Amino acid sequence: MDEGAVVNIIGGGLSGSECSLQLASRRIKVKLYEMRPIKSTEAHKSGYFAELVCSNSFRSDETTTAVGILKQELRTLGSYLLKVADETRVPAGLSLAVSRDDFAKKVTEEIKSNPYIEIVIREVEKLPQPPVVVATGPLTSETFYKELENIFKFYGLYYYDATSPIISADSIDFNKVFMASRYNKGTPDFINCPLNRAKYLEILNILREAPTFLKHNFDDVRFFEGCLPVEVMAKRGIDTLKFGPWKPVGLTENSEIEAVIQLRKDDLYGKTFNIVGFQTQLLHNYQKKIINLIPGLENAEILRYGSLHKNIYINSPRFLNRKFEIKEKRGFWVSGQITGVEGYVESIASGLATALSVYARLKNIEWDGFPSETMIGALSVYIEKGIGELIFQPSNIQFGLVPPLASRTKKSDKKLRYKERAEESLKKFIEDNPWILNDKITCQNFI
Repeated sequence: MDEGAVVNIIGGGLSGSECSLQLASRRIKVKLYEMRPIKSTEAHKSGYFAELVCSNSFRSDETTTAVGILKQELRTLGSYLLKVADETRVPAGLSLAVSRDDFAKKVTEEIKSNPYIEIVIREVEKLPQPPVVVATGPLTSETFYKELENIFKFYGLYYYDATSPIISADSIDFNKVFMASRYNKGTPDFINCPLNRAKYLEILNILREAPTFLKHNFDDVRFFEGCLPVEVMAKRGIDTLKFGPWKPVGLTENSEIEAVIQLRKDDLYGKTFNIVGFQTQLLHNYQKKIINLIPGLENAEILRYGSLHKNIYINSPRFLNRKFEIKEKRGFWVSGQITGVEGYVESIASGLATALSVYARLKNIEWDGFPSETMIGALSVYIEKGIGELIFQPSNIQFGLVPPLASRTKKSDKKLRYKERAEESLKKFIEDNPWILNDKITCQNFI
């Protein structure tokens, strides 16, 4: 493949943005296609690159969690979007949460100012000539979806995803809530709305009966298990929410508090908060009714209601290798959530891994992807192989995707050992492949 070729990247989400900036930092010219704001999706609200459509949280930053280790790997590898996330973070205990608008604006500014990236604002209907990276995400347009169907034959692979409401800080009654982070980890950055048993049951009953935008029976609808709508969890049992996202454990020892609903900052200045564990597809009037029943939110001003959107993904183990390249279509890569990686951090990781795969091909460098002992490598292997004969489904990074430890280890020490092994593996891999870091432009810092 011509090393002077322009790489066509379709989609300016997290993965496409990271992939573009990684290639540009290695003096590879990129043509980045994005249809927004000319044509939007059912979930996006702006024309910014890397817009966060669901939560503003990149999840735990603890380095003994799988996603925490993955974030550290991305920082080591020079991820541009992780750097922006760190620069635009808002207080959220030991989690990495960002100011939603500031994050997207900064990524957009850096892409627009990068001399190696040409931006093309239009909907792509047909695949351009290779090299091509498809990073259109789970909200791929209907027209381009039909183009991809010719290659991937989706076979109905999709799930529904929901977003949480966002409310104005000025409308919160701070006399009825308390500030705390679970188990006092980090700083007390979450607003906690306590529910006694009567209030919990009142809200639960409404959740179970309230109508939704999606008219189908729940049995006919697929949701991602890691991000279920609150009304779906309510239907699963009386205790599901209070032992799930609304659990009071680690927040209060008051036995009269049955559950706690948390609010997390959605912007740097704390003017807006999103309701944690409250992804929903309820009709707006029912969302408002329930939110106004929550102590402290009786007069809440709802700036954005929760909503539902359909996410598509491909059967990656059938079509992709661990380098995110289409097995039978050389020069074509697929990256981001459409591959079945679930989550912001995972999407960024796939964008970085894809960029290195493209770069290696252009420069005739032997490249088989990251070692499976690393989190970024384990994610890549999952895309290539899935889990045995089970039907392929999207997955966050988790320890179940990495190879077992070589020696018997106490349960309490396992996470630390996974972390240490991943660090050792990545360090050696970079030493053996110094081009991963050395080929980046050092005289010009784009971010």
